[in-house]
Amino acid sequence: MSRATLALTQSPSQSQQPAQAQAANSALSRRLPSTHQLKQQLPLPHDLAMQVDRHRDAIRAILDGRDERLLVILGPCSLHDPRAALEYAERLQALAAEVDDKLLLVMRAYVEKPRTTVGWKGLAYDPHLDGSDDMQAGLTLSRELMLGLLHRGLPLANEVLQPLAAGYFDDLLSWAAIGARTTESQIHRELVSGLGLPVGFKNGTDGGVAIACDAMRSAAHPHRHFGIDAQGHPAIVETLGNPDTHLVLRGGHSGPNYSAEHLTQARQGLDKAGLMPRIVVDCSHANSGKDPARQPAVFDAVLRQRLDGDRSVVGMMLEGHLFEGAQSLGKGSLQYGVSITDGCLGWDATERLLRGAAQRL
Repeated sequence: MSRATLALTQSPSQSQQPAQAQAANSALSRRLPSTHQLKQQLPLPHDLAMQVDRHRDAIRAILDGRDERLLVILGPCSLHDPRAALEYAERLQALAAEVDDKLLLVMRAYVEKPRTTVGWKGLAYDPHLDGSDDMQAGLTLSRELMLGLLHRGLPLANEVLQPLAAGYFDDLLSWAAIGARTTESQIHRELVSGLGLPVGFKNGTDGGVAIACDAMRSAAHPHRHFGIDAQGHPAIVETLGNPDTHLVLRGGHSGPNYSAEHLTQARQGLDKAGLMPRIVVDCSHANSGKDPARQPAVFDAVLRQRLDGDRSVVGMMLEGHLFEGAQSLGKGSLQYGVSITDGCLGWDATERLLRGAAQRL
């Protein structure tokens, strides 16, 4: 297109801008491999595909009340170091074998990180941790790492944040979350309606459950929506609806929402919406005041309610890493096994907590 033709499509103020300023305001794009291409490059072996199916069915059985075990989704707030993630997985798998009769442990394999403003967006975005945002390398590394975690025998969980990225990992996951900021999104509700795995919708940032209930009802229905096919082309996507959604309580701006009173209100909200009373409590975020050391107290309080007969509590979430706390990215060399996003519970405390829970159950 000629420069004169371009000028015809711009407003007078735009056409008078220097070319350099116009370029600065333009979005640049680089093509990524399609989901089909990456899955061909890094295929899911048949035996691991069967393992993922078994894990999905096990989680469904807990949600439906056919399995009395407690679902526990735990692990790093976000993955940034493959070596540390694999070490955590090996420790977690050994613990899972000990407590398997009472707890089903699912490892967080979060490769996307929601940001309120700006910051590191996760391994899929910035695998080199330097702001270069090499997303092609990030998608490849994330899928490679998830396959490595599956080889350790664990079910995997991830937050579905960017809908375009979901298809790169959907075959590897046994559980997924929709975050508090995206539960209200129609696009995410449509996406969930086509996912063949259990998905938890978190309550809104205000702490209320009405938005999540609406999301669960929407995702349970079939949809036709705009999307991208496996080859990367725009497509009309038809979904069947997802019957395996549930509520995740994570607190809100007004504080925690895991008390007996809050759980009663949540059950009433689910019942009013015609939904099954299936609740997972996130022991981090607003429920712990973003203090990782308080997660065990939240876990203990919710476990007591379950032991007292509240069968609507089907699971809990924990943020844990090899070592406790968090560190800032870009401030010197990184400490091994420490989160670079939200603060996490250390392994020793996590192990004590889960062994104690299994004994009490």
